[in-house]
Amino acid sequence: MQRFAPPELPAWLAAMVPFERFVVKVPFGGTHHRMHVMTTGPEGTPPVLLLHGNPTWGFLYRKVAAALAGERLRLVMPDLVGLGFSDKPRDLAPHTLENHGRAIGALLDGLRESEGMERLVFVGQDWGGPIGLRALADRPERLAGLVLMNTGVGPPNPDFRPTKFHRFSHRPVVSTLAFRLFGFPQRILHKVQGDPSSIRGRVAKAYRYPLRGWSRRAAPIALARMVPNSLDHPSVAGLARCKALVEDHARREAPAAIVWGDRDPILGRLRARTERLLPYAPVTATEAGHFLQEEVPEQIADAVRRVTREAF
Repeated sequence: MQRFAPPELPAWLAAMVPFERFVVKVPFGGTHHRMHVMTTGPEGTPPVLLLHGNPTWGFLYRKVAAALAGERLRLVMPDLVGLGFSDKPRDLAPHTLENHGRAIGALLDGLRESEGMERLVFVGQDWGGPIGLRALADRPERLAGLVLMNTGVGPPNPDFRPTKFHRFSHRPVVSTLAFRLFGFPQRILHKVQGDPSSIRGRVAKAYRYPLRGWSRRAAPIALARMVPNSLDHPSVAGLARCKALVEDHARREAPAAIVWGDRDPILGRLRARTERLLPYAPVTATEAGHFLQEEVPEQIADAVRRVTREAF
């Protein structure tokens, strides 16, 4: 997989992500798009894929990477297509769980070719969880360890009710204006935190910066609408594949850990469901909110260390 020069960052932002950066081309929605990737740590050491969700980017893991500095680990922090400094298709239609899974899968295959990266530890939060798991469902032999954080694994229960946020995202016109014109929800990320001050100032600006302007804001609303609002939703089949992969991981009692922000108003309630999927995995329950990487990076780093040592 050929690597291309990454986009330039303003000096204030570049200083916050002192990582190796590059761009690769991945398939997405019937064409190819550029994916921005940040890495740190020596090649040839145990690889860890850290995948963000909506509407963030690899920046979300910078504190976790700092907490793991000095460890012999190869950390890989890509930006999902449509977010961060990856390409941003203007249409909503290409944003499906299958397309995002194929894009991350292509990245993993490319890293195997360029760095010999075979088995890896996967760390997923928000949509990063299902997207990474969907990619690995087609490559189950490569999943050596698993750390799950404030994410949904598997299709919804028959009696489920979508959150207010996700119900709002499906409302015509008003949701489009909120997401694409007014920059929702990236302007209010602090409101889903245990400590709202964890996303303020330049940190808040760093999340808003890649999504400047109407044309760059298709992904936040598209990923919100990727969350099932019925059992007939297109994401349900892919989510079932994700659940099956985690269930297989659990049957083998392969290395795993759960780190959760219990003050998350969006996905906090899913901790018990995740614990049932991985009943042997140690659980670190915290007072963090949805973007717990900003609030409890040391606890996440501890889980990554533990799982990686068991896996390798």
